[in-house]
Amino acid sequence: MLNVVLIEPEIPPNTGNIGRLCLSTGTRLHLVGPLGFSLDDKALKRAGLDYWQDVDLHRWDSFEQLKKAADSQAAFYFLTTKTQRSYWDACYAGNDYIVFGAETRGLPQSLLEENESTALTIPQKTGRSLNLATSVGIVLYEALRQLNGAD
Repeated sequence: MLNVVLIEPEIPPNTGNIGRLCLSTGTRLHLVGPLGFSLDDKALKRAGLDYWQDVDLHRWDSFEQLKKAADSQAAFYFLTTKTQRSYWDACYAGNDYIVFGAETRGLPQSLLEENESTALTIPQKTGRSLNLATSVGIVLYEALRQLNGAD
């Protein structure tokens, strides 16, 4: 099962939409660190509609805690605007983790430095960035395309 990881998400509707996406694709959703909202937030539930209770959701206090619990064979891919390696250059496996940072800050620089070889980006115009939920959808569907053998 693929895994989507959100580190310190800030905007409830983004997380709600990502939850719906994960549910519809059979993907596990991991929320890490302090959230910028409560999981009871009305905007989160509105975006997730009545599906939210069915999302395969795991909550972690820290990324280190998640990493210790993860399958040692799983790869972690870190999405950022601070690299040149495109998300479509990765070869995804069924138990991989696709990691995204907070909407306003992205991933912590220390995490990117520690994982430079698996940092990926979605090519886009300089100075621009996509909405978090859109970014998750783009990368997740590329991973699913590869895993399902589509050309």
